[in-house]
Amino acid sequence: MTFPRRLLSLAAGAALLASTALVAPGAQAADRPTITVAVQQIVNAGALDVLREQSNVGARVFYSIYEGLIDFERQTDDLPQKPGLATSWKRIDDRTVELTLREGVKFHNGDVMTAEDVVFTFSPERFGTLPEQVEAQKEGATLFTSSAATATKGKVPPPEVAAVAKRAWPNLDRVEKVDDMTVRFISKVPDPTLEGRISRGGAQILSKRAYQEAATWADFARAPVGTGPYKVVDFRPDNVLVLAAHEDYWGGEPPIKELRFLVVPEVASRVNGLLSGEYDFITDVPPDQIALVEEDPAFEVVGGPITNHRLMVFDKNNGPMKNVKIRQAMTHAIDRELIVDALWGGRTKVPAGLQWEYYGDMYLADWEVPAYDLDLAKKLVAESGYDGSPITVRVLNNYYTNQVSTAQINAEAFRQIGLNIEIEMKENWQQIFDTESGPRMVRDWSNSAPYPDPVSSIVNQHCQNGQQQQVGEWTNEEFNALCIKLETSTDLETRRNAFQRMLEIAEREDPAYTVLHQNAIFYGKRADIAWKPSALLSMDFRAGNFAVGSSN
Repeated sequence: MTFPRRLLSLAAGAALLASTALVAPGAQAADRPTITVAVQQIVNAGALDVLREQSNVGARVFYSIYEGLIDFERQTDDLPQKPGLATSWKRIDDRTVELTLREGVKFHNGDVMTAEDVVFTFSPERFGTLPEQVEAQKEGATLFTSSAATATKGKVPPPEVAAVAKRAWPNLDRVEKVDDMTVRFISKVPDPTLEGRISRGGAQILSKRAYQEAATWADFARAPVGTGPYKVVDFRPDNVLVLAAHEDYWGGEPPIKELRFLVVPEVASRVNGLLSGEYDFITDVPPDQIALVEEDPAFEVVGGPITNHRLMVFDKNNGPMKNVKIRQAMTHAIDRELIVDALWGGRTKVPAGLQWEYYGDMYLADWEVPAYDLDLAKKLVAESGYDGSPITVRVLNNYYTNQVSTAQINAEAFRQIGLNIEIEMKENWQQIFDTESGPRMVRDWSNSAPYPDPVSSIVNQHCQNGQQQQVGEWTNEEFNALCIKLETSTDLETRRNAFQRMLEIAEREDPAYTVLHQNAIFYGKRADIAWKPSALLSMDFRAGNFAVGSSN
């Protein structure tokens, strides 16, 4: 992915590394710093389980705790893959990938990682799909605990774990041990994205022994045992996550003694805390606050566009949203360039639909989002026979940067084409998805591409195994058939044609969602810290991406 140079001008990591005298991590081992990061949230679900928490905020902290077999060069624009907990991998056939594991990797509990841990990480037991686990989930009473029926089969995770596993691995047959340091991932059907799935969030490796010895799933999810450079020592949902250096980390000595993620929901409080020295980093700095932070030469702002798009998502089963022309009208009423210019200062862009340039050969460069055309939008509303019934738009209070302002701009645009719009402010995602308090119609959302293929985004969120269809908001028969083709075909042109048709259906003909803009994250930080952000949402505090300068 290539970002405009002006977007990267804030990311002064390279210049800082070149111009600042740095204290090598080994030299400061005795007095490594405690670093505090103020975030708007740590996780949404109150759990540090990568199969329960699939959010942008979770991705930020998980990279310090867990690791996958295949990683990315996360601070590089085009995000190439690189070895992680596997040193190499190869295709055996169109359904099988074999990986050689890294020797001597230790979990936070001191155990050495072997093929047994990898196989368990992708097992039905871990996914919560064993028959006795599913039955216990239905009964409800034994949720999160080991029941008599499952005493020898591990924990009973919440049903959301199995749902995420199904989305991430719909066609996984098994992961098998070849020997202690070799595993094979075997798909039930041809899968051209298997290496991508192995590299995605949710595929991080955990300790089999630690998981099985935890009293409950919730106990493991509050203090998971991974292989990352930092281990959990304290976690209080909606408050604080404290990580300590994992001294046996295979990738070298962690440069930070203690890493604290502190929940500070208000932007002003995060900015003031940074400038007062209370925090070393803050996340989600709005563009209009960048100049304020950088007025003080002791601080700077880094960041830019990420592999995540902001969306407006439609539930076509309720009220006026049942009429396809209303949904089409809404896609044409949004002035996306106004949002990018007015709220983001031109620091991000309107993308070519639900896709990213780092898709490579699967990127459709000639695709565009629906044109901003108020006359066409008004015409569609008139043709729909709309009777003025309220259309509710559910929004969180700036979980996303500029979320409320964006919703207000769009609501006014919808009113200009004759729609009766009511914004409903919600406190959490459970309320966003709730159906008991009233009919769902429109909600805010985002969609990430954790690996370079449309399967990671449009399939993962909008196909039959994706969240939008699982919660009952939208479905389309032709679209669903194309989902299967996109996931299983190994022919590039067949896959490209399927993807283009899926975009035509979901973004134009029968709108499931509409893309607003590419998301961007800006971080405020101390200027004497050399650190670079990633387009993959993760905050990397390994030795290769964190150092404290001896002078500014």
